Amino acid sequence: DSDLSMRTLSTPSPALIFPPNSPGFQNGRGSSTSSSSVTGETVAMVHSPPPTRLTHPLIRLASKQQKEQANIDRLPDHSMIQIFSFLPTNQLCRCARVCRRWYNLAWDPRLWRTISLTGETINVDRALKVLTRRLCQDTPNVCLMLETVIVSGCRRLTDRGLYTIAQCCPELRRLEVSGCYNISNEAVFDVVSLCPNLEHLDVSGCSKVTCISLTREASIKLSPLHGKQISIRYLDMTDCFVLEDEGLHTIAAHCTQLTHLYLRRCVRITDEGLRYLMIYCTSIKELSVSDCRFISDFGMREIAKLESRLRYLSIAHCGRITDVGIRYIAKYCSKLRYLNARGCEGITDHGVEYLAKNCTKLKSLDIGKCPLVSDAGLEFLALNCFNLKRLSLKSCESITGQGLQIVAANCFDLQMLNVQDCDVSVDALRFVKRHCKRCIIEHTNPAFF
Repeated sequence: DSDLSMRTLSTPSPALIFPPNSPGFQNGRGSSTSSSSVTGETVAMVHSPPPTRLTHPLIRLASKQQKEQANIDRLPDHSMIQIFSFLPTNQLCRCARVCRRWYNLAWDPRLWRTISLTGETINVDRALKVLTRRLCQDTPNVCLMLETVIVSGCRRLTDRGLYTIAQCCPELRRLEVSGCYNISNEAVFDVVSLCPNLEHLDVSGCSKVTCISLTREASIKLSPLHGKQISIRYLDMTDCFVLEDEGLHTIAAHCTQLTHLYLRRCVRITDEGLRYLMIYCTSIKELSVSDCRFISDFGMREIAKLESRLRYLSIAHCGRITDVGIRYIAKYCSKLRYLNARGCEGITDHGVEYLAKNCTKLKSLDIGKCPLVSDAGLEFLALNCFNLKRLSLKSCESITGQGLQIVAANCFDLQMLNVQDCDVSVDALRFVKRHCKRCIIEHTNPAFF
């Protein structure tokens, strides 16, 4: 790092420069910064604090009234910081160039609880280094106030950038690196080891991530090192398609406090992996294994061990799941609120009956592309699940208008109904609209509007 501008500045103020029309740098609330391109590469630049007075030769001398102190400058520092807290990062950077006082206020650590970087071309490793260096000015080597880092979609992020975060942000609670496919297990190890308060981790789309643990030899040592645990409660590993049962075993052994786990399209996970998960992670409230084609009814039996703690379950396109698996869930997970079983073609009216009679507090159900579900299944839903708010029946070939009318006559709180590619009449759709006035109907019948 031989930035010429850093050689003479003891307290640099970073301003990120982006290629034209690219997503910008924000602190979690704002929009993009000004744009520029430097040798085809996005880099992080620094500038010194602005002078107390503007001395540009083209600026006219202000009148006597203009020289007087502006009203906003009469506000105390704490009020200015409160105002700055509503500004996006690009505006904060501009405020930092107004005068020396605003420079110091704009870089108050309390305004930097969140850093968000987006864009495929940004040199995010360098940007993170410059930002953390500036934010560590008052507390050398650590950013005590920084709690959230979002660098989703930054494909140039590498392990080096995450190591910078791990070293400088011990109070980090939320990290999102979705779509950063250059991230490896080593970088994740650095973060979970050096950030003990981390609760929210999103590594979706990071195809090289295969486990999360406190030991570098995770596949050898499944037990947490010296009894330590990772405090992660929310973990999204969607599209981590290299993840296997062994890796899930390691994650479960180290992250026993998990409450939200998303394994969408982790196509190598099997029922055995779910068995490991249920041994260690007994507090899971939300679980998604959609598109995990090897999950079967035996996996549903393992998930059912969560019992009343489970509120959200997605098993979409798990073709090996039948009424048997649904019966396990219905029998033991009575407080289930959300179920996505779209594309599970083995589910019939009997499965819907088990679900309706045991999970009476169900609010959202997706059984689209389940050709064996008919009006009989809808009748069971209508007579038992009065709190139903969202129902998707897309491409259910056996559904008719009669079933929809039964649902509408009993589920007055219905807010969304998807009957696309279903053979239902206009009269049935109008009946639903009359009885469920707040319901948004998604349909493919051109005669209904």
